[in-house]
Amino acid sequence: MNRLVTIFGGGGFIGHYVAQALLDAGCRVRIAERHPKNAWRIKSYGNLGQVQFMAADILRPETIAPAVAGADAVINLVGILSGDFTAVHVHGAENVAKAATAAGATALVHLSAIGADASSESGYGRSKGEGEAVVCAAFPTATILRPSVVFGPEDQFVNRFAAMAKLPVLPVLRGETKFQPVFVGDIARAVVAVLNDADNAGKIFELGGPEVLSMRGLNELICKMTGNKPAIIDVPDCVGGAMASLLGWAPGAPITKDQWIMLQRDNVVAAGAAGFAALGITPQALEAVGPRWLVQYRPHGRFAAKISA
Repeated sequence: MNRLVTIFGGGGFIGHYVAQALLDAGCRVRIAERHPKNAWRIKSYGNLGQVQFMAADILRPETIAPAVAGADAVINLVGILSGDFTAVHVHGAENVAKAATAAGATALVHLSAIGADASSESGYGRSKGEGEAVVCAAFPTATILRPSVVFGPEDQFVNRFAAMAKLPVLPVLRGETKFQPVFVGDIARAVVAVLNDADNAGKIFELGGPEVLSMRGLNELICKMTGNKPAIIDVPDCVGGAMASLLGWAPGAPITKDQWIMLQRDNVVAAGAAGFAALGITPQALEAVGPRWLVQYRPHGRFAAKISA
């Protein structure tokens, strides 16, 4: 697959896995970042001349055009969990799609999220749904990937709970809400699979891992993998909602109001949705790969006694 692929957000958590997978598949990769130096480590992933870097901001169309010039495919991975969702997930995504069309790119892969819905009460979910609409309007054959919660060595989800599991008490918000955690490496494999088959153009894939876990079950699994035994306490909804409303605006808040709204719905692959199976991929479970890096959260690190099943 000797193609030039421009990746917006290539230096981020998901981005450097996607870049690695594409390089392994023989692609040339152009990393488009506001601050390219933040992604320089990717240069070591490929051969001489296989990786390019370019400064670009998806909110500034004049910087996008040079980044997609000559690209066979374009991937947009840019997303935020707080801030101006509409600017990034809608206007920014539309800018990328329009530039890809103008440049004559043959494929566009857009990373959205399970729960994307233009009528969602959540600003995040609503902006993701609106973003899908404007992307498909500007680039009708765009492929949309909707992952559930993504985990991996650098994530800010599983690692956060693993750190909290070292405390005597582990509070859990919305313990019954269900997730289908998906490994970041499998997202990268999905991107390559999409680009390898032109029949995937214009389709939507919902990507979830092999198991569905409740929020409480996820924390219990993390405790098992790290060997920590805190008292797991379910936080009443009235307390969780108050925390989100009163403190969610503050930097470093445990949960924002918008995240609280998202927690009211399960984050799992919809029945009948195309997913990993349609791409010929068997996703990996958290328990199969998580211990590789969660070892750092064990009471005595990697020198702790072996954890029994």
